[in-house]
Amino acid sequence: MGAEAMAATEGPAGETDMIEAATARLAQALDALDAAAERRREADRQAQSLSDRLHALDSDRARLASELDEAVARASGLETANREVAERIDTAIETIRGVLNSQEQDKHKHQEA
Repeated sequence: MGAEAMAATEGPAGETDMIEAATARLAQALDALDAAAERRREADRQAQSLSDRLHALDSDRARLASELDEAVARASGLETANREVAERIDTAIETIRGVLNSQEQDKHKHQEA
């Protein structure tokens, strides 16, 4: 069929159907584009949310590392103080034993005399 024959058979109703079909395809394409854009926006929001959480976790890690360093330093200081106190107690015990032994020896010397 030639172009004139097709035009004669299509007529205004055929052109309207073609325009409606093209309009429907365009509407579907626009809907698909809107859906794709919404998926992209959602993916961007999720990526930002993950980035925010990662930043918060990194901040927490840095804070906890700092607190751990402080706790280790404090524990080291307490261990040093504990050793010093233990040495002083040992010295005091030895001094008291020496005094008690001296008193016992003096007591025995007076009893023998």
